[in-house]
Amino acid sequence: MKFSTDALLSFKRAFRFLGASCAVRPLPLLLLLLLPLLLLPLLSARPAVPSRADLVIINGAEPESLDPAIITGQADGRVVRALFEGLTRINPTNAAPEPGLAHRWEISPDGTTYTFHLRTNAAWSTGQPITAEDVVYSWIRVLDPNTAADYAGQLFFLKNGEEFNSGRIKDPAQVGVRALDAHTVRAELTGPTPFFLDLCAFPTLAVAPKFAIEKHGDRWVVMPPMPVSGAYELVEWRLQDRIRVRRNPRYWDAANVHSSVVDFLSMDSPMTAINLYLTGRADIIWDKSLVPGQLMDALRRRPDCHTFDYLGTLFYRYNVTRKPFDDVRVRRALALAVDKRRIVEKITRGGERVAAHFTPRGMPVYDPPAGLDYDPDQARKLLAQAGFPGGKGFPVFQYLFNTGKTDEQISVEIQAMWQRELGIRMELRQAEWKVYLVALRALDYDVGRSSWVGDYNDPNTFLDMFMSNNGNNRTGWKSTRYDELVREGNRQTDPRLREKFLREAETLLVRDELPIVPLYFYAGIHFYDSARIEGIHPNLIDEHPVYAIRKKRGSEPVSSNR
Repeated sequence: MKFSTDALLSFKRAFRFLGASCAVRPLPLLLLLLLPLLLLPLLSARPAVPSRADLVIINGAEPESLDPAIITGQADGRVVRALFEGLTRINPTNAAPEPGLAHRWEISPDGTTYTFHLRTNAAWSTGQPITAEDVVYSWIRVLDPNTAADYAGQLFFLKNGEEFNSGRIKDPAQVGVRALDAHTVRAELTGPTPFFLDLCAFPTLAVAPKFAIEKHGDRWVVMPPMPVSGAYELVEWRLQDRIRVRRNPRYWDAANVHSSVVDFLSMDSPMTAINLYLTGRADIIWDKSLVPGQLMDALRRRPDCHTFDYLGTLFYRYNVTRKPFDDVRVRRALALAVDKRRIVEKITRGGERVAAHFTPRGMPVYDPPAGLDYDPDQARKLLAQAGFPGGKGFPVFQYLFNTGKTDEQISVEIQAMWQRELGIRMELRQAEWKVYLVALRALDYDVGRSSWVGDYNDPNTFLDMFMSNNGNNRTGWKSTRYDELVREGNRQTDPRLREKFLREAETLLVRDELPIVPLYFYAGIHFYDSARIEGIHPNLIDEHPVYAIRKKRGSEPVSSNR
């Protein structure tokens, strides 16, 4: 049985009460068996919603959370973007930032001060007004080290943002964000940041409800009703099943929210995903990993298969705090022994391109540097120089990856390559998404599968994540030189000079020190029937606001017989 969020909490409270009673007198077995039936009224107490959603989206892995400050996954972000909004939001046609909770802003001539003016009709779904103080609270909360936000680095562009996050400054009032009045927010930056408006549209900088967080603490996202600032409000979250949202009538742009009720299906089985889609029980498949690789050749010929370029890279990380991966010769040897072309031609087969650098091409005024090619002979020489000739004495290690058929196949392929070319033995360690993320954050791994999709159309979205204090680094690698290069690049107003610094930083990352090894660039693939679905527009960051998507009137579901 699947429970809605508030019913599940009530169940837990009831179970704890009954369990405590057992300490005095054993609870009859019959009562335990009947307990779910006794709780059925709780399940029916919610407001009535349609049995079928207007739009059903196969979204990917079960979200880690719905808290904008702590999510990191793309699947999590799709839901959170529907529930919470920032000062700007993503334009559904070109993914450029446009007015969100702020209806206008001014930028100082030197590009370091932004003054945002909030909409006077902006309100929480529970009725309270959204104010400038809510924005300040939300951003400071992300930077607060106690929040442990992996994306806190997105606010390091604020004056004293990094210093507050690291604990070097204790007073949040010294951070460069303040409320000038109830509807005006001023942000002071460390330097010109041309992508700052893009950052303001990202979920990490979304406005979160101070009153709910202070009342419920970390449990605020599961205490109904959850106050939201976005186009949709949460109806229910059924673990390992779906998240249902419905149009938020208090959203400032509610008149242009096209689908009233939307289901986000949580799933990691490609065969289940494609079956649901082909039988008309789902309208959209967002994630290419949820398409069976062995069927890709045939599926790509379908008219409802939409391909596009976007900013996404699959790579693996080394935990450089563990031996022998603290030796750059070992890291380089393993990188040179991976035949990336075989991976994209044999396994993924979706038009992916082999990656020698980390940042994809296509971003303005940036040509990424070349990294390493496939060279198993050089790999064996380096491994011998590191003290492991023919792989002798190399310890057995583990490769961490999340659940998913394609990731499993890639892991097996890399395992075979390293055994064949280097004579080393690797064990596979597969983990459910949340467990996998916890292990990466805790550096509880040797080598780990990873991916990154750009948050905005600028190389910084790929490069700043490996700065020493960035929560998304997760390698244990720290380079003062790398940090200096990225910071210096982002201070430049001359695009070509900025490119020079960033290229030097990326060279350290993918050729000189190698805490990561890029494998391939993603090829974007969505499945939806454009004769039935409208409002989806391909873009480089693969973001598609749900409020703009709807079914066309009188449309028929997709059929496997088509």
